[in-house]
Amino acid sequence: MTLKALALGAVLALQTLAPAAWAADDLELLVPGQLSAATEGTYPPFSMRAPDGELDGLEIRVMREVAKRLNLEYVPVLVKWESVLIGLEADQYDIISVAMDITEERQQKVTFADGWLESGGRVVVRTDSDIAAPADLKGRPVGGLVASNWTKIAEELGGEVKAYKAESDAMQDLANGNVDAIITDAVAAGYAIKNSNLPLKMLDEPVSTIQKGFAIKKGKPHLTAAINKALGEMIADGTYAKLTSRHVRKGRPWGRPFRVPCQALRGPRASPAGRRSLGPAAPTRPRHEPAGSGAEARLPSPPVRVRRRRAPRSS
Repeated sequence: MTLKALALGAVLALQTLAPAAWAADDLELLVPGQLSAATEGTYPPFSMRAPDGELDGLEIRVMREVAKRLNLEYVPVLVKWESVLIGLEADQYDIISVAMDITEERQQKVTFADGWLESGGRVVVRTDSDIAAPADLKGRPVGGLVASNWTKIAEELGGEVKAYKAESDAMQDLANGNVDAIITDAVAAGYAIKNSNLPLKMLDEPVSTIQKGFAIKKGKPHLTAAINKALGEMIADGTYAKLTSRHVRKGRPWGRPFRVPCQALRGPRASPAGRRSLGPAAPTRPRHEPAGSGAEARLPSPPVRVRRRRAPRSS
């Protein structure tokens, strides 16, 4: 083989490898080769601990699969809900996988990948409650997560709001009769009621309907596009349904997969009653940590390395 032929072969080989290398470098990751994702690990069925102690849940499974399809190491970063947007802005992780509603106000601060789940707010009451519709909350004590969308909706419905730092406390207070109702996410509430021994039920009428999305720091278009591509492929080939079908099923009252580019969401989606789920600047979303092992949501998977969030820098 001549020297010219060898040189030509080397050039062709470099041209073949270049696009893959360029794609890896252009994902705007904090650490090349790693996709770090903020999660809590305490919000079933979105994120929780399996019986063997490993992280599991809807968001964990989906984000792990996204990282796999991008040939990246999935690195979950444990955070508290109230700090999740601060950490993203401070470059403590690449993406927020915490179940976060796509709202118009948040879209001014972060970029959302395509919506990966449609859910919304529901009223939870005791099984013997006389509350039959959201309108019945007027003048009644209603619980909700502090700094959440649900406390705002409770106020709009005329409830006397009691805020909680953890929705597990709100659920227990409801069961004990200290509040007459709580408002929380439909998917989380459905899981909690099914897996706990608390005498609770959800009302049929939703108080909001909205999509959840993975939040990315603004200025990272290639990472956003790569996430969207992976999500689209997962839905198209059936992997998404396989990972989530135990808790998210079409026709069920507590949620369904719904993929629409977040750019099409100019604001929160209107509920069937015409109300809108409006969130403040701070992250607002439903949460709950019910009793139970979460064994049903367990999916065999390789262990993942968990990184704890650094304390935010003062400025």
